[in-house]
Amino acid sequence: MPDPAPPQHASVITEADEALAALARALSHPARVAIVRHLATTGMCVCGEIVSVLPLAQATVSQHLKVLKAAGLVQGEVDGPRTCYCVNPGTVKRFQSLAAELPS
Repeated sequence: MPDPAPPQHASVITEADEALAALARALSHPARVAIVRHLATTGMCVCGEIVSVLPLAQATVSQHLKVLKAAGLVQGEVDGPRTCYCVNPGTVKRFQSLAAELPS
């Protein structure tokens, strides 16, 4: 008797799935969502300005910025001894597009 066919999966994991999961992981903390929202509103600011609007220590905000930057959601530009951060609009649009492709 021949081996039964392997079960058919409803879907396969695509590159888009991987990209959405990576961006969702970066945004999985409410402080990171607040940081992205703040940067989208202000345009560009330094870490200390973010600390002044969030109830978090500077080191904590820096760590969240590091995660967001690694995911490509935030960009940092060195300005002397400080780094000015801004949202990467292309990555935010990519996240929005990927999320919109989820079935309702």
